[in-house]
Amino acid sequence: MDIRRRNCVTVTGCADGPVLLLAHGFGCDQNMWRLVVPVLAESCRVVLFDYVGSGRADPSAWDERRYSSLEGYAQDALEVCKELDLREVTFVGHSVSAMVGVLVAARVPQRLSRLVMVTPSPRYIDDDGYRGGFSAEDIDELLESLESNYLGWSAAMAPVIMGNADRPELGEELTASFCATDPDMARVFARTTFLSDSRKDLETVAVPTLILECRQDVIAPREVGAYVRDAIPGSRLVTLEATGHCPQLSAPQVTAGAITAFIGTC
Repeated sequence: MDIRRRNCVTVTGCADGPVLLLAHGFGCDQNMWRLVVPVLAESCRVVLFDYVGSGRADPSAWDERRYSSLEGYAQDALEVCKELDLREVTFVGHSVSAMVGVLVAARVPQRLSRLVMVTPSPRYIDDDGYRGGFSAEDIDELLESLESNYLGWSAAMAPVIMGNADRPELGEELTASFCATDPDMARVFARTTFLSDSRKDLETVAVPTLILECRQDVIAPREVGAYVRDAIPGSRLVTLEATGHCPQLSAPQVTAGAITAFIGTC
């Protein structure tokens, strides 16, 4: 298996700088990082990839059983690390990929040195003493809508997820990204994302961790950022001057600045 081709691996930046592995979220691909990459690449070696089922990854490698759990996506990231022999890696995971990063850190602690979680949520459904932002009924309706009319769901939900109603081009870009994803593969990734519960996994994180949240985010409310910070000993929570769930697009300079500042202090 050619991992580089399977996951459309891209490497750029400073060859001898700290290694950053950027992992995209649901409905996205590595292109979602393009506005922060130029800043990060000035001092870091930046590695990007697409999960199988997303972007320009090889669709023939898709396996519904594998990608019905976050472990399958973590395995993609692990295999990229092994293929490129990446060490002392800072894993930067957006949205659900923040939890994928938690799994990777537990599996190969010898390869990961830091974890950056961009708008993470370990569980989207509210629970006793925990606010994820959605009721079980909300998520059931979301998934039913997605499965019955994926393109319509994408057009309606992407602008809500992105936020920044005064900048409609951002919502349009996320809509286009969602719509470019194979609907059957997207349905599996959506269920894996929105039904996951990674709260216990947070306790396993033993590397320096930065949590980036936005001032307003309908997908990962502020209570979630505080929960993740409290669950990971020694972690650092930074509230970006940004709104929406994708600050790498809506506020790329502050997002890249927070990441490079964190690397510089570790």
